[in-house]
Amino acid sequence: MAPVLQAAGLGTGGSSGLTLNPVAQRALSRGASTLSTPMSPPPAFGSIVTVLSIDGGGVRGVIPGTILAFLEEKLQELDGPDARIADYFDVIAGTSTGGLVTAMLTAPSPDDKNRPIFAAKDINDFYLKHCPNIFPSCGGGPLGLFKKLMTGPKYDGKYLHSVIRDLLGETKVSNALKNIVIPTFDIKLLQPTIFSKYDAMNDVSKDALLSDVCISTSAAPTYLPGHQFETKDKDGETRPFNLIDGGVAANNPTLLAMNDVTKQILLGSQDFFPIKPADYGKFMVLSLGTGSAKVEEKFDAVQCSRWGLMGWLYNKGATPIIDSFSQASSDLVDIHASVLFQALHSEKSYLRIQDDELTGDTSSVDISTAENLNRLVDVGKALLKKPACKVNVEAGKNEPDGNRGTNEEELTHFAKMLVDERQARLKKKGSSTL
Repeated sequence: MAPVLQAAGLGTGGSSGLTLNPVAQRALSRGASTLSTPMSPPPAFGSIVTVLSIDGGGVRGVIPGTILAFLEEKLQELDGPDARIADYFDVIAGTSTGGLVTAMLTAPSPDDKNRPIFAAKDINDFYLKHCPNIFPSCGGGPLGLFKKLMTGPKYDGKYLHSVIRDLLGETKVSNALKNIVIPTFDIKLLQPTIFSKYDAMNDVSKDALLSDVCISTSAAPTYLPGHQFETKDKDGETRPFNLIDGGVAANNPTLLAMNDVTKQILLGSQDFFPIKPADYGKFMVLSLGTGSAKVEEKFDAVQCSRWGLMGWLYNKGATPIIDSFSQASSDLVDIHASVLFQALHSEKSYLRIQDDELTGDTSSVDISTAENLNRLVDVGKALLKKPACKVNVEAGKNEPDGNRGTNEEELTHFAKMLVDERQARLKKKGSSTL
């Protein structure tokens, strides 16, 4: 079950603050037992760099949540019941809802600073419990929604902010158990602002509260308000941030994660020696999408040629302009990464799991009824049974990969490679200290 939250006067869509009671604190850390062996040492002790990337997508974060629960279960079968996702990946990147999942997988538990606050199996419980209050149903039908969008974002974000702040407390980016990469977009400077643990350790002004980063990367235009906060640099000077959803910059953060590693190698980080900056053949990447409604083919050029501002902002229950930008961003990254690994003859080192056949409410980023959330869980489970896909570089579409099995089978193989890599690193590190 999800963490128990004690709310003071907080109903659906309410705005009062939340406080974690002692029961909640224990629930949050119930997965925080200690491994008989430590987390995987850095890549310098191994042969590959392991990367996990999680797309943005609102309530559809339930889909990668389901995939991650399966992967962690396989890791536990191979490496013991205390195994956690963060024990095996060198970099975990997430955008928007994926950024929140990233924080849940890597933020240290209040009871044990060396273990994550959440097990992967708890992610969906968190979504099912809190999404109905984060995205409460808007009354008044289309006309009521139109009036609301004319005066502000669809949701005030107060419940989301309270939950995130109570969950993450004073945890900073540098406190993450593994390197994280979470993109945002600075609406004042009109440029991406990327938060990572490596940057935070070298630039105190980038060592923001993880809660501020998660609130910022989730601030989807028209849905949730932008987020403003400040940090201090090494000289005590104030650095302001005026941030919105990271999906504006990179809804699929796979390349950002790989780029962060490359940057650290160029800066001389010993964590990656002797891996070279462009040695992408030594990357092993798991990229998780949150689904799309491509199969519906909702709109065409004739229809959109007649749209004005509101037509692009709201149409048939969708937000065409936001959906177009975020999907284009995700797909271009997938195409780039897929072609890169194919060119290096390392196709098996890149696994993208995405469902382009969502229909109806499941394709929404904010329909948070119990029925739809549970349906998204079923979508994730069904996706595990589907064949693994790769990009057709000519058509730009995902197609079943005849050289691979189902996503479930590929994740099982992926888990074995992750465990083997971790054990090899631990062995090498142990022998180097003798």
